[in-house]
Amino acid sequence: MCPPGYAGQTLSVFNWSTYIADNTIPDFEAACGVTVEYSIFESNEAMLARIRQGNPGYDIVVPSGNTIGLMIESDLLIPLNKDLIPNLTNVTPELLNPPYDPDNLYSIPYQWGTIGIGYNKEKVGEITSWEQMWNYDGKVAWLDDRRAVFGIALNLLGYDPNTTNPDEINAARDYLIERGGNVVAIAADDGQVLLERGDVDMTIEYSGDILALMFECECDTYGYLIPEEGTNIWVDNMAIPVDAPNPELAMVFMDYILHPQVGADISNYTAYGSPNQPAIDNGLIDEALLSDPAIYPSQEILAKLFFSNPVGGDAEQLYNNAWDEMLIFLGQ
Repeated sequence: MCPPGYAGQTLSVFNWSTYIADNTIPDFEAACGVTVEYSIFESNEAMLARIRQGNPGYDIVVPSGNTIGLMIESDLLIPLNKDLIPNLTNVTPELLNPPYDPDNLYSIPYQWGTIGIGYNKEKVGEITSWEQMWNYDGKVAWLDDRRAVFGIALNLLGYDPNTTNPDEINAARDYLIERGGNVVAIAADDGQVLLERGDVDMTIEYSGDILALMFECECDTYGYLIPEEGTNIWVDNMAIPVDAPNPELAMVFMDYILHPQVGADISNYTAYGSPNQPAIDNGLIDEALLSDPAIYPSQEILAKLFFSNPVGGDAEQLYNNAWDEMLIFLGQ
């Protein structure tokens, strides 16, 4: 799974936490005779801020879709040489050619999923809707993902989740402020930890983080909900930042990740959706995961989901300002 000529080289990967199988990196190191330096980030904003300050040496980053768009707009990514990534043909066609990167010139899907509600069934009971979270008489956490959370509010208000209208963005801010009285934490991709610890009874969180908690506990305590009103669907992507020390090896790594068994190992570990169609078609994904509608939703549910798409620098700043104002009102 590795072409010759890379032995002795080093690859630096900057990825989300708990987002790769235990054997993925060691197997690549062994196959190519290379060393991988692996670092983690907890939010798109943190990763983007690091790269904007000047790439400290990362070869691979794994941003979400709208962040990919921002990085392309800011000339922070280099174009891919697809001759080095023949396994690109394994990606599910519906996940190719996204609005944030037409023709996948800069990025390749890594994992995908939804943002919904993780909850303690024993404390909350069964739920179906965002309204039950807003109105819950107990402690909740919201995810530190401003575009996703604002997109949920905009969608509930009947607006485009990717609006650039300042009045609509501010209306979403006010909507969230009015419904944030039970918020005790803005979770930096660790809402599942707060839930397991009992710090909160409900949390807005990435699907795989809650599903992993559900599988690990081997209990019926926790649930994950895609609310009936709809929510955010996202794709995280592998990309190469400008000034990457070893971009060619980075593309070899991308091709390795797109091998069906490697992709299946990652999705079986993370409990997120696999973008690797042969991994799905050949039964390499655990059946318990593949049959779970919280991971692979029905067409009816998919029709209610929306992406966070790039909105341009000026509108992005409007979202950032509105988010900061919301945090002040919520005391976070």
